[in-house]
Amino acid sequence: MSRIKELFETKKNILSIYYTAGYPGLNDTVTVAEALEQNGAQIIEVGFPYSDPVADGPIIQASSKQSLDQGMDLKTLFEQLKDLRKRVNIPVVLMGYFNTVLQFGVENFCKACVEVGVDGCIVPDLPIVEYEELYQPIFEKYGISNIFLVTPQTSPERIRKIDAISTGFIYLVSSSATTGQQLQLSENTEGYFSRIADMKLKNPMMTGFGIYNKETFDKACQYANGAIIGSAFVKVLDPNDLTGSIKSFMTAFKP
Repeated sequence: MSRIKELFETKKNILSIYYTAGYPGLNDTVTVAEALEQNGAQIIEVGFPYSDPVADGPIIQASSKQSLDQGMDLKTLFEQLKDLRKRVNIPVVLMGYFNTVLQFGVENFCKACVEVGVDGCIVPDLPIVEYEELYQPIFEKYGISNIFLVTPQTSPERIRKIDAISTGFIYLVSSSATTGQQLQLSENTEGYFSRIADMKLKNPMMTGFGIYNKETFDKACQYANGAIIGSAFVKVLDPNDLTGSIKSFMTAFKP
């Protein structure tokens, strides 16, 4: 059983934390992952930076630029992750833009994920049709879960298609804004969450975009299997006290 599948079958209100690889320091990637697991994270999403991160807000954009300036790329990231599974046991997902994966080579990317123990990936700008026609066999060959995003504008037909071809979880985007905008549970947002819940999809769901504290995490979990925090976490990372700043942030989410 995959780590992702086992987690969703045994846990509720799952906390996933996103951060940028190579930030705040180039060699901090696995240190951050290890500290997150030690302090209660249940899924880790490692972002590989890109020069034009259109879906990301200013905090993650700034972390991506700093990481790239320090020399981060996919080759470096996979080198950093080669001992990942000696230090981290929970599911790990990579997140980034398709141009970076395409330049690295889709099969090379999936093969490298398996070699270092990465469980899945989130590539927001990879079209479903292109994935089905060109890349799905490669992801399935290596057992890498490709996780798709659903937004308030996604049609029911497309959601059903995403559910049919997904093997990990579905990323439920809370709004059409970029990352880092604080979640406001308006009547429209709650109606959107309820509509998705009523579809009784076969895959578990994680809510992201705008989750920044325990209150918004708990609200998001009312409509999904868990929630993802990104910008709020990246913002507090202190290069002078990395593990301390992680522990302090994660304390708020302890039961």
